[in-house]
Formats: sequence, C-alpha cells, structure tokens
Amino acid sequence: MNKSMPSSAQSLNSIATPSDTADELNTRNEPSIADEASSSESSVEHKIVTGAGHSVVLKVFRSQLKPVKGICVIAAATGVAQHLYQDFAVWLTGLGFHVVTFDYDGIGSSIDRHVKHCNSDLLGWANNDCPAVLNFVDTHFRGLECIWIGHSVGGHMLGMMPNTGPVSRAITVATGTGTWWYNSPPTKRVAWFLWYFLVPLTVPTLGYFPGDKLNIMCNLPKGVMMQWRRWCLKEGYAVEKEGQWLKDRFANVNLPISAIAFSDDEMMSLKNIDMLHGQFSGANITRQTVAPKDVGHKRIGHIGWHKGRYQNMWEKVFTPLLLS
Repeated sequence: MNKSMPSSAQSLNSIATPSDTADELNTRNEPSIADEASSSESSVEHKIVTGAGHSVVLKVFRSQLKPVKGICVIAAATGVAQHLYQDFAVWLTGLGFHVVTFDYDGIGSSIDRHVKHCNSDLLGWANNDCPAVLNFVDTHFRGLECIWIGHSVGGHMLGMMPNTGPVSRAITVATGTGTWWYNSPPTKRVAWFLWYFLVPLTVPTLGYFPGDKLNIMCNLPKGVMMQWRRWCLKEGYAVEKEGQWLKDRFANVNLPISAIAFSDDEMMSLKNIDMLHGQFSGANITRQTVAPKDVGHKRIGHIGWHKGRYQNMWEKVFTPLLLS
C-alpha cells in the first residue's frame, strides 16, 4: 500500500470541507420545505441528561398522519448540527413517521459553554449520547417501529453503542471508514495534512479544533478530533485501534441495514463504505449507489443531501426503503 504524502499542501479551506460542501452547511436563505411552520410549531425541543451527566438537546417532529408508521431517529454527521436536517425531518413526517433529531455533546444546541470544555469523544457520543436518545424514544414512543438513519459518523454509532435498544432497522447514508488513503480523491489529497500536521499542532495547543476559524467543518471537541485522527491513521479504522471489544459490538448488531452511497461523495469512497459495513458481520446489509444524474441533480456529495432541494431524491431512494 502506498501511503506517500503529496509534495505540497493544499489550501486550508479545502481540507475536509471543500468550498461547495461548506456552502451546503452555511446556506441560510435557501427556501425550505419547513418554511410554512416556524421551528417552535414544527418541532418540540427537549434537553435530556446522559449517563455521563452532561445534557444533549433533541427535537421531536410529530406526524399528523394516522396511523403513524414509526419513528425515525436521525443521527448526524460529525460537526453537522441537527437543524440542518429539518427539511428531511419534516418530509419524513409527511410519510407518516415521527422524527427525532439531536446534537451530540459539543455540537450545535448541545453546547452549554465553549467547546474546549467539552470532555466527550466519539466513543462518548456512542456510549452516552445515543443511548440517552434511544431511551427517550423507547420511553415516549414505545410500540412504534424505530428506524435509525445515520449520516456518516451517525452510521458508525450503530456499531459503537453498547446495544441498539429499540432500533429495528437502519439506513446509513455516506457512512464509511475514515482511513485517509482510501478516501475519495478530493479528500485524500489533503487529509494527510489535516491528520499529520494541522490537528496535532492546533488541538493540543488550543484545547479544541478551531474549525470555524479555519473554515474546516466547525469547532470540535479535543477528544472527538484526536480520537478521529487516531482511527483515520489505521487501516482497520476504529476497530483496529480500539480492539476486540469494539469489533464485538459491531458484530453484535443483527438488524437489517440499508446502506446508501453517493457516487460523487468527495469524502467517502466506495471502499471506505464497504470496509465500514463489513464490520457489521452479523447484520443483513444491502447497498445502493446513487448517482446525481439518476435523481435529477448535478451534485449530491457528502453533505447537503438532507436539504429540501433533494426531495425528489428522497422520494426515489428513501421512500421505498422506509415503506418496505
């Protein structure tokens, strides 16, 4: 395997979050399918306490259709706040599903002070935040089928949680290992600089990753970024770094998983995606690759598929999976 580093560093602005992806995250004036209802009318916010003692904020979107078909839990990608999934959540309610979105500790609404004071890492999100959300769902929506929709790291959480609780099936979206030399070319070209230079220099010094200043993702907790770095430098990603106990957790997931990949994903290659899902050795996995042209778009990418302009893609790709 040739892991040789490129000879010249790319612009900081292109690392991990290409400019078009950043535009997806920063869009504020784009028409939304949720615009007819204010945030307070379309969802109800709850603050729940995790087993570790910190709080995370979640939102519940209730379907007005009867009977309700189930409840979908949307687990976000790293650094993507839950409000960016609101269009998709509202659309799901139109299919007859209640929806829960949430922010991991240190992200979005789940920041109660500067992110440098957040002690969570990725495994903390899996051990504390996700089980607390599923406990909320089990308490308030018991009897409804629970579908986990995990975007990127949100799909990782399935295999990292102690158990999947009330979840009966899952849909992963753009979920793959972070092993940098297998990343898609736009990310592979610059990921080495992120993991070997930028993160080791900035995070220990500042106590957090200053993504907002660097225009790379967003500010992220020290534990999250340093753990993510350790995993991305391993062929087998998190399982290789953490050992047998995490391999067993992935293997113990025995529910059906529908994996959605995007052919133009600038971060996750199909190899990344297949490697991650291969760790769910006890699950029944089906994978489909969606090309933008097949759903009437020029681009989908890693971030942004959850915005309202992709509704036609949701109808073609997600509706058959959700209503099967």
